[in-house]
Amino acid sequence: MSHSRYRTLRERKLAEGFTEPAEVAEARREIRMSMALAKAVHDRRTELGLTQSELAERAGLTQAKISRIEGSDTVPTLPLLAKLAQALDATLNIALDDGDTRVTFTAHGQDAA
Repeated sequence: MSHSRYRTLRERKLAEGFTEPAEVAEARREIRMSMALAKAVHDRRTELGLTQSELAERAGLTQAKISRIEGSDTVPTLPLLAKLAQALDATLNIALDDGDTRVTFTAHGQDAA
């Protein structure tokens, strides 16, 4: 089945009142959160001009671990997030609202407004 045909089928189902099972909706939400973190880490790392290896060295991690975080393949623990924030010389900001997840790094010395 082509991708465009899939979209059409999914849109038809949604228009007919089809709703996803709760576990599918929850899985999508978890993926969105992981992807938001991955993008924030990648954006801050590239803003600083660091390679994955350089960030890994700063954070006391492996390059593979950084790659898994940026690829949304793993969900880091709170202590690991603290190490990342310190290595990225920033404050980690996470906002989890219904249907909206925002993850940003605010460079130290900037207002967190």
